[in-house]
Amino acid sequence: MLICAVVLELSSIKTPQHVKRTRDLVQAKVSGGCSHKLRGQYNEIMMFMAGERNPASCYLDERTFRLCCQLFLQHSETIQDGWSWEQIKGTDEGFMKKTVLMPVKPSFLHKQHECSMQDENMVTDDVQANVEDETAGVQAVCEIHAVLRYEYHVLYSCSYQIPVLYFRASTLDGRPLSLEEVWSNVHPNYRQRLQKGPWDTLTQQEHPLLGQPFFMLHPCRTEEFMKPALDLAQAENKRMNYIVTWLSVVGPVVRLDVPLSYSTEVSAPD
Repeated sequence: MLICAVVLELSSIKTPQHVKRTRDLVQAKVSGGCSHKLRGQYNEIMMFMAGERNPASCYLDERTFRLCCQLFLQHSETIQDGWSWEQIKGTDEGFMKKTVLMPVKPSFLHKQHECSMQDENMVTDDVQANVEDETAGVQAVCEIHAVLRYEYHVLYSCSYQIPVLYFRASTLDGRPLSLEEVWSNVHPNYRQRLQKGPWDTLTQQEHPLLGQPFFMLHPCRTEEFMKPALDLAQAENKRMNYIVTWLSVVGPVVRLDVPLSYSTEVSAPD
């Protein structure tokens, strides 16, 4: 793959002139009728050459990525939690995929939903003293009727040499969520810290394989949590599945939970 070959040479860049020549070369290769994949990889390389990736020892080659995914998917099939492998037709490229329906309060979608009290005529003499409690109960039922559809994709980034989590979110009638709405649905345990630099963490990007708009958890901070985890596993002589550990950290940020059984049942590939 041409793009991967170019990325492998980036570590030897010494001068700004070399950076410019490399950028011009890649841009020339992807200009004019290029594939979505090639254009997506070009965008990643531009971020790479902008200095958003730090040297580290926690990178993952594509073969190991696929082996880790295979083991992950085998366990998913066992516990039936909905993960699958999506192959791109006519290519050897693919990604892991999962779709989740997520109940939320209607107020989350910035809409004013009011529940009419249709049960008013059903109130009997025995419960008339509890009208306020019943009203609260009807409102609570109405509040859980809003449902979001989250579609998660786990891809391998050739330029960063690590997995990346892409996702898109919409209402059940197909309306895509805005970036602000997605941010407001980030788990409260993470939201305050991440919003100190939101555009560095959660961004909207073109899907490198599908060419469609997706949200992406930026991979530039992966080293911060993966390197200590890998070092600990090595020190304790444990075979850690990279995908399981990585997804267990980044997934909950955007409401994607990974059952504990993955950590206990899925090991690293041989």
